[in-house]
Amino acid sequence: MSDGEQAKPRRRRSRRRGRRRAQRAAGPPAGDQGNDDARHTDGPAEAPVGTANPAPTPRDQSKQHKSRPRRPPERLRTVHETSAGGLVIDGIDGPKDTQVAALIGRVDRRGRMLWSLPKGHIELGETAEQTAIREVAEETGIRGDVLAALGSIDYWFVTEGRRVHKTVHHYLLRFQGGELSDDDVEVTEVAWVPLRDLPARLAYADERKLAEVAGELIDKLHTDGPGSLPPLPRSAPRRRPQTHSHARNHRRDDPAQPQPRRRTNGCGQGP
Repeated sequence: MSDGEQAKPRRRRSRRRGRRRAQRAAGPPAGDQGNDDARHTDGPAEAPVGTANPAPTPRDQSKQHKSRPRRPPERLRTVHETSAGGLVIDGIDGPKDTQVAALIGRVDRRGRMLWSLPKGHIELGETAEQTAIREVAEETGIRGDVLAALGSIDYWFVTEGRRVHKTVHHYLLRFQGGELSDDDVEVTEVAWVPLRDLPARLAYADERKLAEVAGELIDKLHTDGPGSLPPLPRSAPRRRPQTHSHARNHRRDDPAQPQPRRRTNGCGQGP
């Protein structure tokens, strides 16, 4: 080193190093702290090391949801109901063009008049034939005698928290007397309808089918006499009372309800 050059003092370098160490120990400046806070608020906070219960992830929550046992749907109680009714014909021994049948009409929820056969529940101690005679008299005011069985119809509907399976036995009846009356509270109108007009007047396909069976039996009656009609199926008196749902005419008031699932010929064993 020449005489003109001077050595840099080491003391100044040590002072700068001391100031840097002091700044590091004091932490980052105010501006850096703000940037650090913004970085932590932008994304989800990480759980500190050693945390006992880390926050569950969406995947863990979905696993917990799938692992929960599902509650089974509540089962409806099934109830079986049995009814009987019939098609009573005036002038059954005369020409077909003069024959008329007694029908009942009810207004549905849409204000439409729906025509059907009179029918009702089989009461305790009654046979299906006795019920058909009684219900025809109560709902139309007409008295009749049973000649033959037309068939049975069954269908399902749900009401009052119950699943109801309903079976209706139908009979062909001969007019014996009486006058049309709509005194029954469940009936809106009653009418004599020409036999040839039944397919167009009856609101339900299953009852229109029964009207066809009635026409075939009447032809056989005219051709071969009363002895040619099939014998009535055995029907024992009902031994136990049955539940009467308030939706007794549920299907009759709403054609949108499911159609009968099964149709049988004859009435079969009594209830």
